[in-house]
Amino acid sequence: MDERPDLPSGAEEVTGPLGVGRGVSIPARDLAWRFSRSSGPGGQGVNTTDSRIELSVDLRRCAGLTPQQRGRVLERLAPRLVDGVLTVAASEFRSQLRNRKAARDRLAALLDEALAPPPPKRRPTKPSKGAVARRLDDKARRAKLKKLRGSWD
Repeated sequence: MDERPDLPSGAEEVTGPLGVGRGVSIPARDLAWRFSRSSGPGGQGVNTTDSRIELSVDLRRCAGLTPQQRGRVLERLAPRLVDGVLTVAASEFRSQLRNRKAARDRLAALLDEALAPPPPKRRPTKPSKGAVARRLDDKARRAKLKKLRGSWD
């Protein structure tokens, strides 16, 4: 791994393509970063640096997804999308670099979950004849017990 002098230590992992899993990789050119000031406490530095991160990807135009994967992701993430764009934010750290890593991890986890194959269909079953008979016997036994508790008149 060659070190680039213009990037701080650890920056390599937030500048390249986003590895989602399941053999999917989102190219870096499809990721849009937006930086803003983070809210809340944090001392002198956090109020003057753009440490809050918003990471967006346009899923309709993403080159890293096949048409089948794109359809599945668009369907499953529909409530979170705005015009086909998925956005995640991270502001829990003071460091912009750590927030960038957190945003990438969050986006990768969302996409990995959305790309998961659908669960197998449930095959409806019915109780066995023995189970039905046991349930009815127990029900009759309880009814008889309760009837015996009746009034003593």
